[in-house]
Amino acid sequence: SMITIPLWQRIGIILLVAFGLLAAIPTFIGKQASQEIGILPGGPIELGLDLQGGAHLLLEVASNDLVAERLENIRDDVRDKLRRQQPAIGYRRLDADRDLGQLTITLRDMAELDAARERLEEMDLDGDGLEINESDTGLVVGYGENGREELIRRSVAQAIEVLRRRIDPDGTKEPSIQAQGSDRIIVQVPGESNLTRLRDLITQTARMTFHLVCLGDEVNCREVASGDGYRESYRVVRRPALTGESLVDAGATTDETGQPAVSFRFDTAGARLFADLTEKNVGRPFAIVLDSGIDEATGKAVVEVISAPRISVPIRGGSGIIEGNFTFESANDLSILLRAGALPAPLRILEERSVGPDLGSDSVEAGKIAAFVGLMAVLVFMGFYYRIFGLIAAFALLSNMFLIIGALGIIGATLTLPGIAGIVLTMGMAVDANVLIFERIREERARGTKPLLAIDAGYRRAMSTILDANVTTFIAAMVLFVLGAGPIKGFAVTLSIGIITSVFSAVFLTRLIIVTWMRSGRPKKLSGLEGATS
Repeated sequence: SMITIPLWQRIGIILLVAFGLLAAIPTFIGKQASQEIGILPGGPIELGLDLQGGAHLLLEVASNDLVAERLENIRDDVRDKLRRQQPAIGYRRLDADRDLGQLTITLRDMAELDAARERLEEMDLDGDGLEINESDTGLVVGYGENGREELIRRSVAQAIEVLRRRIDPDGTKEPSIQAQGSDRIIVQVPGESNLTRLRDLITQTARMTFHLVCLGDEVNCREVASGDGYRESYRVVRRPALTGESLVDAGATTDETGQPAVSFRFDTAGARLFADLTEKNVGRPFAIVLDSGIDEATGKAVVEVISAPRISVPIRGGSGIIEGNFTFESANDLSILLRAGALPAPLRILEERSVGPDLGSDSVEAGKIAAFVGLMAVLVFMGFYYRIFGLIAAFALLSNMFLIIGALGIIGATLTLPGIAGIVLTMGMAVDANVLIFERIREERARGTKPLLAIDAGYRRAMSTILDANVTTFIAAMVLFVLGAGPIKGFAVTLSIGIITSVFSAVFLTRLIIVTWMRSGRPKKLSGLEGATS
């Protein structure tokens, strides 16, 4: 029967409501205070971009550059493999074709084809998704369809991690960074108004490499523009002596003259290489080169020497300091970039927009007022129309509100404008359920059914209607969640949570309160549920 509620159910209902109330507290007192208390479940609800403003960017991984760069690296290794290893295998040309995504090796003597192939196979290229094929003039190394896709997928995943560390180094901003499609990334940073700085943080490849400066007789050198304020450009050895991959920390500091500088520290392997490099080249300058990616305006790669100190003594501790043309801000930004790591490939911004929080704060205010006025109107109506039962329904409705807020806080959902609409909608549905139940109880009383039995029958007969209505809406919400994007997802999340909590509060919570009240007082009449059924 609907009016005998087992003890475990009563305890369960009370615990759930209490848990919901606790989980809702962080949203009302804010992040700082709730972290100080420390024992509350969940956290405060984060507001979406539409409510608190912020930046929205759609980025694309420059996959052609990625492939081209991998081929350039492999080309150096292939050159070593064929020439340095004895007996040397002669080749006429080594061409990296960035559009086709392949490296063509033209051999001097086709009789050495098998030997050349064997050497390349020792390089474990297929671990990188590369295939080695034979051609009329030699060998072709390139990415197959799957290899290329896998390379791009890995870079997107890696880029997302790097971006998260750059945009949110302290873990307080809660940006949303997600892959979209095979090679795109959506970045949303709530509360961020400085688009220029964000754009710089995002698009800089920030790959740092250490090169020896060419003294004149080396063959593989290249010109690199300089940003250190001393020289226009430097000739550096093409292959880096050390890369920034082995950096474990970087920070803004000052040099002995008090100028802004950047300190860095290598991991053990990097420290060993760095000690070795500085030991063998005392007295010789080496260049610290920063590859910043592609300049949006010109479409050209931005690579510059940020500092080219002379190695005065071997540096064995694995840490050093970069003195360059820095301001305090640029030193700080560079150290954030270095700490976060280099992007695996340049990112291009396809669209960017800044959402002003003014729209947001107005909407939040309007939303609060609408919710408050709506709630009050419903409470007054229920109280006036159903008396004590109306007040019980009103209490359940308030609990429902807290349960929804608590649930959103626990799952770490972001509340958007459509989300608020979802909450308001489920509030209406909760009242609707109570009206159904109370009207059924009224009908039973009009027939002369005893109070407790009338309540039992009312809940039982209304139950199937309520479940039907809610289950169909829930299925619709699930479909929206799976198929919808962005705002629609936000609506679907609050709607589905709201359906579950409103069935719980409108049916189970009100039933527990009414039955407890009935059993304690055994009223002969049901005030507010007597009289004519309309």
